[in-house]
Amino acid sequence: MSLKSGKKIESPDIRITSGANNRIPDAFPSSVAFDLISSSLSANDAERREAVKRGAAVFAFTLKNKAGATESWYLDLKSKGVVSRGTGPPGIKPDVTLSLSDEDFGKLVNGKANAQRLFMGGKLKVQGDVMKATRMEPVLRKARTAPKL
Repeated sequence: MSLKSGKKIESPDIRITSGANNRIPDAFPSSVAFDLISSSLSANDAERREAVKRGAAVFAFTLKNKAGATESWYLDLKSKGVVSRGTGPPGIKPDVTLSLSDEDFGKLVNGKANAQRLFMGGKLKVQGDVMKATRMEPVLRKARTAPKL
């Protein structure tokens, strides 16, 4: 699957239009959600400031794909309101790290899975401040583009 700016990508869990360089769509189809979150945060300065105010943390996501490979992304909602690849900004430890499969992340972003159920079922692992993890829902909603069926 090749990506060019503006090309629509469809996976079983996410349908979006490509954006920044946070995606690895062949290996991690749901990684395109990070581009949507990034675009949303950078498009509106007031929304970005509100997300930083509400999030007040660095959130790291470690996704595992079907081949068993892992990749990490982070949302800095502590100071800058940015999304990037890696486990956190240089020299900064994330406040909370969420580890789950790429497939489950796609379902979570699209609202087809519930974080609490994934956690209780052992499909979502949380390291760090669990209460801060609950602040992610409004930010993940920014990546939802497909209508619920």
